[in-house]
Amino acid sequence: QVQLVESGGGLVQAGGSLRLSCAASGRTFSSYLMGWFRQAPGKEREFVSSISRNTGTTYYADSVKGRFTISRDNAKNTVYLQMNSLKPEDTAVYYCVAGRSFSRIEREYGYWGQGTQVTVFS
Repeated sequence: QVQLVESGGGLVQAGGSLRLSCAASGRTFSSYLMGWFRQAPGKEREFVSSISRNTGTTYYADSVKGRFTISRDNAKNTVYLQMNSLKPEDTAVYYCVAGRSFSRIEREYGYWGQGTQVTVFS
């Protein structure tokens, strides 16, 4: 079992930055692939990024590639999402997820946080 708690969301002007954090409970954090999804108002939830267990292999949606960076600290049971050059279209609730293998499909991730709101204004 893994419990995930996100933090770091907020209101930011376009072009600004935010760093999301996701703290995981349990002693098996390093055995999970970690990631982020987001859901904008009126839209379906979409994959943002993920990171492998130990090798640091990362995956990004095309819409955030070059602007967002995912990282993890297995000693702290925490995964991060550094978001730079934010755009109004990045406005969404961001969810931290944990799973066993890489996928862009949300049902492949068995554990979800409660979400944190990111709002980007122009």
